[in-house]
Order: sequence, then structure tokens, then C-alpha cells
Amino acid sequence: TTGDGIISALQILSAIRRSGKTLAQLTASLTLFPQELVNVKVPTGFKWETCAGLLAAREEAERELAGNGRVLIRASGTEPLIRVMVEAREAEQAKNLANRIAQQCVPD
Repeated sequence: TTGDGIISALQILSAIRRSGKTLAQLTASLTLFPQELVNVKVPTGFKWETCAGLLAAREEAERELAGNGRVLIRASGTEPLIRVMVEAREAEQAKNLANRIAQQCVPD
């Protein structure tokens, strides 16, 4: 309902046109890693950015990934949820790290 996907698509198309290259050329060096997304219900108004356990778990996961993946944490804009997404070279590692971080999404 917000049109985010349409706006994103238009921005990508604009970047492709400006570059003069094909999408295949622009993404030739892109390496995709397995992703794991965990949604965690939290109380309305929960501020994950101030949760010490969650921040520590994120930092530990980032150290473990050592530049071979990424961790994204964000609050849902429509539901009382925290979304934890981890990308890693191995699917099992992404799953384990995402679940470990998600377990820390508990209000202090």
C-alpha cells in the first residue's frame, strides 16, 4: 500500500539507464548469501536500539561473520515486531545467528 517496491524498482531502472549497462553487467560481481529472517513479537513501543543484550548479540554475530555476511535488525513499521535478518556464506550459520540474536529481543 505504500509503494516502496515500485519506488525501489524505478530507482534501479534509473540507475541502470544512467550507467548505460545492463542489469546483468551491473550485478556480475554480486555474490548472494543465504538469508534467515526471524520475526519476534515485542511489546508495543519496544526500542530494540536500547536493549543491551540484543546489541551485544548483534556485535558478537558480526564478529563471527568477519565480513562474510551481514546482520540487519529493524522494528516493523506496522506490527509490534522486531525483524532480525542475517546473511552468511552458509545457511546454517545464518539460521543459528539469527535465532541467537532473536532470543535477546526481550524487554529489559
